[in-house]
Amino acid sequence: MKRIILFSLLFAFFATSAFAAVFSPALLKFSAPDFVQYNFDGSKLQIPVSVTGTNANAIFLVYTKDQANSIGQVTNGYLGWHYVNKVDTSVYISDAIPMEKGSNIISWNGKDEDGNAVPAGNYTYYIWGYDNQSSKKSMCDFIFNFAGSGGEQALLQEIGTDGLPLVHPVFYNASTPTIPEKWVIGGDPSDKTLMETTNVIFPENWVQDIVIALVPTDHSKFFMSGGMKKDAGSLKGVWKYSWVPNGKAEVQTSWGEGGFAGVSEGYDYYSGPVADFNYLYYIDNQYHGLNNDQAQANFIYFDLEDGSLARQIDLTKWWSNPNDLAAGSQMNGGPNGMMKRGDYIFLNSHSSCTKQMVDPLAIEDEDFFKWTNGNGDYTLDHNFEPDSPRPWVCNDYRVGPYTTALDAEKNLFSISTAFDMGAISFGLLAPDGTGLSYFAYAGETAGWKSWNMHCSNGSAYDGQYCDNHSVNLDYSNFGDYPAGVFFVAADSFKGVITNQVAVEEAPAAFAVAQNSPNPFNPTTTIGFAIPDAGNVSIDVFNVAGQKVDTIASEFMSAGSHSVTWDASGHSAGVYFYTVKTGSFSETMKMTLLK
Repeated sequence: MKRIILFSLLFAFFATSAFAAVFSPALLKFSAPDFVQYNFDGSKLQIPVSVTGTNANAIFLVYTKDQANSIGQVTNGYLGWHYVNKVDTSVYISDAIPMEKGSNIISWNGKDEDGNAVPAGNYTYYIWGYDNQSSKKSMCDFIFNFAGSGGEQALLQEIGTDGLPLVHPVFYNASTPTIPEKWVIGGDPSDKTLMETTNVIFPENWVQDIVIALVPTDHSKFFMSGGMKKDAGSLKGVWKYSWVPNGKAEVQTSWGEGGFAGVSEGYDYYSGPVADFNYLYYIDNQYHGLNNDQAQANFIYFDLEDGSLARQIDLTKWWSNPNDLAAGSQMNGGPNGMMKRGDYIFLNSHSSCTKQMVDPLAIEDEDFFKWTNGNGDYTLDHNFEPDSPRPWVCNDYRVGPYTTALDAEKNLFSISTAFDMGAISFGLLAPDGTGLSYFAYAGETAGWKSWNMHCSNGSAYDGQYCDNHSVNLDYSNFGDYPAGVFFVAADSFKGVITNQVAVEEAPAAFAVAQNSPNPFNPTTTIGFAIPDAGNVSIDVFNVAGQKVDTIASEFMSAGSHSVTWDASGHSAGVYFYTVKTGSFSETMKMTLLK
C-alpha cells in the first residue's frame, strides 16, 4: 500500500511538472560578421547571415559611422519631415527581404538610395527583422492593457537594481489604475496565481493615470502620475508609493510634498513618468481642445531623491503648431507617451504625427533633441491622403493612424502601433528616425491595436510584446477586447562595412574606452591611448556639468594607459568623464550604483 501511495505521489509530481506550461518562446536571432571588408569598387558585396529560431521578414540598412558630430543639425525631406542632431544617418535601405532559418545571403552593390556610388570608408550596417509567419504566443492570459490614447501604458522592466539585465524581466501593468499588476515573465501564462498586485489610492478629486516608473535602485518603490479633476483645480504630477504585494500601496510622504511632485496645470491625460538614476521625467501638455490657442509642451525633470523641480525644456517648437489650429485641428499634439531605451527617451502621441528621440542627459538644450520624424515620409503620417480636408495637418486626434505607443529596441529601431491602416500592426522607424514602412503580424486584421513594446536585454524573452485586440473587429466597445500579453519574435544586428583590412585591429591615434565595469560600485577603470607624450587630464562631471573630481592631471608617455576612479564619496547616478591631451578630447558616460 505504501508503495502505491508513493508511486501516486511521484506520478502526481511529475505530471504537474510535465504539464506546467512555462513561457519559453522561440527567439529570432541574426548572426553575421561584425566586420565586412569591401573595396567599394562597384562589385556585389555578399554578407552571410545565419537565422535561428524562426523565419523572418527583414530589411538591410547601411548608415554612416562615427560621423554624427560632423553631420550636426540637419532638416530635410518632404515638408521638412526629418530632423537629426549629431546622429549618424541612413545611406541605403533595402526593401523587405524574406529570410529562412539557416544560411542566407544579403547583397549590396555599394550604392546609396539615389543609385550613386558610396565613397569608400567605414559604415555601420543593420539587419532588422521579425517573425511574420507564426501566430502570436501568449505570455500572460490575464493582463488587460488597453493603453487608450496615452502611449506607453505599461512598463517592461529589463534591468535589475544592480544595473544588469534581468534573467526574468518583469511586466508592470496599470490599465486598472487602482490595482497595478506585476508579472514575472517566464511563468505559466494561464496561472493567475502568479499575478501580484498592489492597491493604489489617490486623494479625493484626483484622476489617476496608468503609467508606472520604478526607482532604479529599489524596485519596491514606484511612481504613478495623475492630476486634479478639471473642476477641482489645476495641478498634475507624480506620486511616489511603496509596492505592498497584494496589499495597499503606501504613499512615500518624505518625497516631494507629502509624496507628490507636480506642476500647476489643468489636468490632461498620460504624461509619463520615466525614471533614471538621477531624475524622474515627466511631461505637461494640453493636446485636447480644438479651440485651445495656447502652445504647451514641456519636458520636466524632478529630482529622483527629493522630488524638487530640477529642469524644464520647452517642446512646443515640435509639438505645438498654430497653422494646424488655423486649419481646423488642434494647437497641441502632446506628447503624452514616454519610453526609455538606454540613454534616450522616445516621445509619442496618438494625436500627432510627431515621433521624437531625445537625450535627457544632454547638458545643452540644443543637444537634447536627437531626431524628430513628422509629416512627409508617409510612415505614421496624418492627413496624407489626397482628399484630406486638412492636408498634411499633423496635430489631429480625429484621424488615423492612431499611434498609441512608441517603443525602441537595443539598436534603437522603434515601432509604433498603427490602427486604422487596415491589416497593419505597426510602423517602423530606423535608428535616426527615418520612416521605413508598415508591417503586419501573422493573421493580422483591421481591428484595434493598442500597444506594442520590446524586451531587448539579451534574455531568453527578447522580442516584441503586444495586445491581440485586433481579433475583435467591433472596436467601438473597448470592454469586449480580449485580455492577454502576446509575444512575436524579433531581432536586429549591427556590424561594420569597411574598406580597411582587419579594421578591428587598427590602433586609434587617440582613443578613450568605456569604463569597466559599468555600472560600477565603487571603483571603475578607464582605459585610453594617446598618440604623443604630453599632459593628460581626466575630469569627472555630474549631469549638471559641474566638475566633481579630477582623476589624473600629469605628463604621460605615448601609448595606452588606464586609471581607476574610486567613487566612494559620491552619490549614485550618471557621471561623465573627459580625457584631454593636447588638442584631443573625448567625453564618455558612466553609471555609479550604491
